[in-house]
Order: sequence, then C-alpha cells, then structure tokens
Amino acid sequence: MARIRELPVFPVTPDVALSGTAPHVAALPPAKPSDSASGPRIAVVTLGCDKNTVDSERMMAALVGQGAFVSSEVEGADVVIVNTCGFIEAAKEQSIETILEACSLKERGDVRAVVAVGCMVQRHGEELRAEVPEVDLYLGLTELQSLWPELLRRGLVPSRSRVVPTMERPLRILTGETPHTSYLKISEGCDHTCAFCAIPLMRGLHRSQPLEELVREAAALGAQGVREINIVSQDTTWYGRDLRRGPAGRNAPLLTDLMRALMLGTDVPWYRLFYMYPSGINRELVELIAGEPRILPYLDMPIQHGSDRMLLRMRRPERRNTIVERVSWLRDAIPDLTLRTTVIVGFPGETDDDFRSLLDLLEDVEFDRVGAFPYSLEEGTRAADMADQVPESVKRERLEELMELQRHISAERSLSLVGRTMPAIVDRMVHGDPEFGSTGRVVSQAMDIDGVTHLREGVGVAPGDMVEVEIVDALDHDLVAEVIR
Repeated sequence: MARIRELPVFPVTPDVALSGTAPHVAALPPAKPSDSASGPRIAVVTLGCDKNTVDSERMMAALVGQGAFVSSEVEGADVVIVNTCGFIEAAKEQSIETILEACSLKERGDVRAVVAVGCMVQRHGEELRAEVPEVDLYLGLTELQSLWPELLRRGLVPSRSRVVPTMERPLRILTGETPHTSYLKISEGCDHTCAFCAIPLMRGLHRSQPLEELVREAAALGAQGVREINIVSQDTTWYGRDLRRGPAGRNAPLLTDLMRALMLGTDVPWYRLFYMYPSGINRELVELIAGEPRILPYLDMPIQHGSDRMLLRMRRPERRNTIVERVSWLRDAIPDLTLRTTVIVGFPGETDDDFRSLLDLLEDVEFDRVGAFPYSLEEGTRAADMADQVPESVKRERLEELMELQRHISAERSLSLVGRTMPAIVDRMVHGDPEFGSTGRVVSQAMDIDGVTHLREGVGVAPGDMVEVEIVDALDHDLVAEVIR
C-alpha cells in the first residue's frame, strides 16, 4: 500500500512533549501506545502533492487533539484514512488502488474501518460511494472539519478517549523523514481557469490564509526545529488578492507583506518560494527577494509552454514576452538565482511549430531545472472537449526531445557551480560509504525534486545542520561537495 513514510505512532500520554500554552507543531516521537491505551490507532496515508501533505499533517494534529494515536504505518491501525489525489489520471488510479488495498485489509480483519478523504473524494465522491461501498466514510475537502464527529457518530472510534487540552494541541504533526524541512500552505484553491487543470473543481476559488495565522504556524515550525520552509499554494503570487476584495480593501496584505511578516515573526533561516506565476511577479517582490538573505535565491516559476498560441489555448495568464521579461528582472537583481519551471507537451492542438517555440524558449532562458509532463486529459476541464488531441506516441517523442535538451542545459548550469562555496543543509547521514558521510542540499536544490549534494568529510555534522561547502564535482543530477565548516 502507498504510504507517507514508515513512521512511529504519536501517543497522547503524559510523557509526550505537548506542553506549552501556545499552539505548536509536533514531530512523531519514537513511542508505541500501550495495550491499555484508550485512544484509537489511526493511520493516515497521503497521496499527491506537498499541499496534500500539509492537509494530512493538520488532520493528524486534530486527531491527536481528540486522543487518537496517529501514524502513517497501516499495520496495527484501527482506522485507515486515505488522503486522495485527483489531479491527473495516474494519481486517481493510485488513489483507487490504495483505497482498495485498505479495504482488503478491512475484509481480512486487520483494520476496523477505512476512510477516504481529499481531492478525489471532493470531485468524484458520488461515483466512489457507488463503486466502493466498502469504505466506511467519504469526506471531501470541504467536509474535513467533520472527520472526528463522523467517526464518533458511526461508532468507528470509542466515545471516550483522552482529549488533549485545547492550548496544548499541536497545529500540525510533521511527517517527513527530514523534519528540518517543511511546507507552509498560504492559500487554498485557484482563481485561474487554465484549460488543462481540475484544481478549481476540487479545491474551489482562491482563499488566502490570514497573515497572522501563517506567521504563527511558521514560528511553531521553527520552534520545532524546522530550518527550511517551502512556501506553497496553487499560485503563490496571488496571495492576498481575495482579501483585498473584502472589508480590508487595499489595506489587506499581499505576498510581499506576508514575506516581510515572516522575516520579522520567525527565526527560520531558509524560505523557498514555489508556484510563482510569472504574471504575478512584480518589481517590489523581486527587490524583496534580492535584499532578504533568508528568502533563498531560488524560484519555482511554472510557465507550461513557450508558444503564445498554446498559452492562449491553455488560458494561461501570461504570454512569452511576460515570461522573458520576468526572468530578466529576476536575474538582473539576483545574479545567483536558481530558476525552476514546469511545462506541458502535447496539449490539444500543439503543432510542431508550437513545440519548437517551447524548445526555443527553454534554450533562450536556460532554466536551471525543468519538470516536463505529457498532457493528461482531465474530465470536466475545457481542454477535455478540445479537438486535435495529440497522439500519445507524439507526446512521448516530444517529451524525450525536450528532456534531452534540458539535460544538457541543466548539466552546464550545474558545472558552473564547481569551485564555488555556498551554504548547505544536511539532510541525512550515510553509513558504510567510505567517501561520503552525509547528503544534503545547497540553496539551489529543493527537497525531493532537484537532486542532492553528496558531502565529503563533515565530521560531527547532523541532519538539520547548516554548513558551508565547496562544490567539487557535478554529476548527472547531483553535486559533490567538501564540508568547509
């Protein structure tokens, strides 16, 4: 069965570090519930993106507050909760497979109940209820606040559990293997109407989290030992625009205001910005990133295509000139900037000329890293009904050609780092390797998507340590470095 990671359970007992009067973030400690424990054992299996991870961590915290023992390990659980993803067809298939595997555990008597929540349930709940009635409870994204009451109402958890006092409840339960790195989801939903995307159908229109709540959550992450916070949303540049339509009007904060508040209200040393639409990047934001060392010189800026004709068909909010202009602003102000993007090949109607325009843009801009995906038809989106669907064989050919081009660009940009000294964060210790003692990441590498830096020497370093390294070699996807201090 798919799972987040192999994690210990989080018991709610007097010896667990849940003390303090301010909301906080808790990690999963190495403890097991005793046989006499009254709380139910609940496993949460998370599928999909980092935003889903944040949802699961908040859900796990809420369950802990009600006296549950939470884990991502299914073995020994009373209830299995599958947080589904419905973004593309492959993700939906994985979600269904995971739900069915959990149901097979229930049928064998290994677990008591199965719950499915999240994106796919929000969008396809009725179909799922009809096709997989073995699931005890389905809850979409807008219903998650009723999770515990519904579990109680259906008798899936005991009515009497040890309840954690409100002021001692964590905001989130960190689930990563590298607890010094985490995510801050600053908004939900999306106002854009991209023709290929089903996100608004699942998560609704854009809704920004209140600035004060985000600063408090980030400060709690920092107090728990998080050294790197990744700012995520559907379009991060859109933060606050919905608030300005409300009572606060022009006094409502925007992204620059939020980032300044995070700098003042937390001591987390690294902040990394993701999902920054080019059209939403302005001069003020560029100047803030350039002038604030704790906001890393790294930007994830999805463009999706390089042909204006395709961008128009995709209903994207920018055109090629805007993309080039924003890249110019950023690189002029931030010489050491790392730029990452994502693109789609084989969108309906994409011609050879359109594809060449995309390749030309990638050659001109020279993004450090590119995530490329073949177009996936999503039911209910505008693109699903478009004529001129591109054959799968053509999508594969174009994807291979694009990635070969980008491989050379990325390799050249990685080689340019050799000989440079830069800060890095240690992620994991390596045992039994005579050459490398640990792996980490320099500022140009985001967790899980940009490769790692293999660290030589570094005696006495530990995961979460911030060190200075010299890059000595560049491999296909990774870097090699010596720890200086």
